[in-house]
Order: sequence, then C-alpha cells, then structure tokens
Amino acid sequence: MTSNPKKRSALGKGLGALLESSSTEMTATATPTASTGGVALIPIGSIEANPFNPRTNFEKDALNELKESIAIHGIIQPLTVRKLGKDKYQLISGERRFRASQLAGLEEVPAYIRVANDQAMLEMALVENIQREDLNAIEVALSYQRLIDEIGLTQDQLSQKISKGRTSITNHLRLLKLPAEIQLGVRDNLISMGHARALVSAGDENRQLDLYRQIIDFQLSVREIEELIRTNASRTSEETPNAPKTVSTPELSSIQEVFKNHLSDRISSKVEIKKTHSGSGKILINFSSEVDLNRIIELLNKTK
Repeated sequence: MTSNPKKRSALGKGLGALLESSSTEMTATATPTASTGGVALIPIGSIEANPFNPRTNFEKDALNELKESIAIHGIIQPLTVRKLGKDKYQLISGERRFRASQLAGLEEVPAYIRVANDQAMLEMALVENIQREDLNAIEVALSYQRLIDEIGLTQDQLSQKISKGRTSITNHLRLLKLPAEIQLGVRDNLISMGHARALVSAGDENRQLDLYRQIIDFQLSVREIEELIRTNASRTSEETPNAPKTVSTPELSSIQEVFKNHLSDRISSKVEIKKTHSGSGKILINFSSEVDLNRIIELLNKTK
C-alpha cells in the first residue's frame, strides 16, 4: 500500500514548520521503498524506539483502542523516523501509533524518513509531542525543561516555537518544583494541574504534601484547596515574629479554670485566654464551622 501524496500536507501539518533545512524536508511523493526524505512502508521490526521521547506513561485502555482502530483502518498518520543505517531506523515521533501497531501485529508501517543528528532529533521529538500528543502536565513540563536545558532555548523562544503563551510555559515549569510524590500524582491523574498549581504556592514541602493528601482523601476541588491555602496564609501572617508573646501565670490559670467551668460548659466549646506582659490580651472562643459559630452566638445572646 502506498501513501496518497495529496494527504501529505494534512498528515504532516506542523512538522514541516519545525525543520527549515532542505536536507530534512520531505519529498512531495510517497514511495514504497525506504529512501531518506520521503514517505515509505518500513518493516516494523526495523524501527527502534526513541530514547528521547518525553512520554513515559501510556494508558493501556487508550492504547488498546488505538490498536483496534489501526487493525481495522491502518495507520492514517505516518510515523516519523530517522535513518540510522541500512534497514535500520529510529523513531522520532508517533510512539503511541508505533506501540499500537506492534500490538495489532502489523509487519509494516508508513513513515516519514528524515535525517537528524541527536540534538535535532531531540528537539523534533519534544516539540512534535508537545504539539500533537496528549501528554500529562508533568511530561509537558519535563519536555519544556529539556528544550531549555539541552537545546538552549529561552522561555520566549520556546513560546514562539511551540505557539504556547509564556504564562502557560511558566506555570508548567513551576510544577517541577513540587515534591516527587505530588508530581507522580499529577502524572497518574490523582490530582489536576489546577490542584498542582495551587500547591506550588502552599508553603514548604511538608505543607504541600499535607494538602496534597487532603485533596486525595477528601476529594477537594481546586477552589476548596485554594481557600485552605489562603486561610493558612492569613493565620501565618497574624503570627509575625514581632507579635507579643503570651504569658501564663497561676492567676491566669485560675481565671481560665473559671471560664472552663462556666462559659465553656455553657456553650460547649473551648475558651482560651491569652495575656501579654503588658497586661493586654484576648479571649478566644473556638468553633468548628459556621453552623457551630451560629450556635454559640445564639447561646451567648440567651445569657444577656
């Protein structure tokens, strides 16, 4: 079976824009033989996986669905490979199609054949996957970081190359600052990118992990976890280093006991007194929810 040359621009959309060198351009005519620069049917056993592929996690159900589709309809969009030697190729992009084709038992697959050194191949694989594949947020972030570190792109250059906003790139890269456990949670779809973005600003690693586990245990929404983080930040700001330290004296303990025996028992809630060295202080009444607060207010109104 030969590829239809009229479909070339549709099948290869986006990839041609990445490669400006004439030595790596596809020919306009598909050919059944494996010639560099064209599209050909290649024995699947002659293709090795791409060691630079950013995708590390393939969902089994989705892969099986693709396998069934390929078994019925064949590969609609060719793979992209580079020629390593006689009858030997390395995958640049299309690993899901490659794996599904293996599962479907195909002996040959259509592929665009290109020439690329390792750095060009890495860039092609990363950009192609970012644009076309359904990578999770951590895999996208790792791809961005590799393009920055190994290809030497700035965030602005990366933004232009992949047609993504600078803010989106920055938000993805910030996820890599999270603890490994949380990054794995994003990868495995235990939490969303929205959750992860909120956790980035939640505080130190222990606080991030504590909130992460709450998200999973209580199925918290992004809005709920953002509110928890805001509440914690508000409490922390009140407890500044210059805040007066509370003191404890026998007299204060005696007064607290009175409150415990009277007011605390009356409202069924914990009452605390905090006093500073200057003599000022505050009385704190603890409540667990808005409903509990309204209950306490009603009881206090009855004591007037």
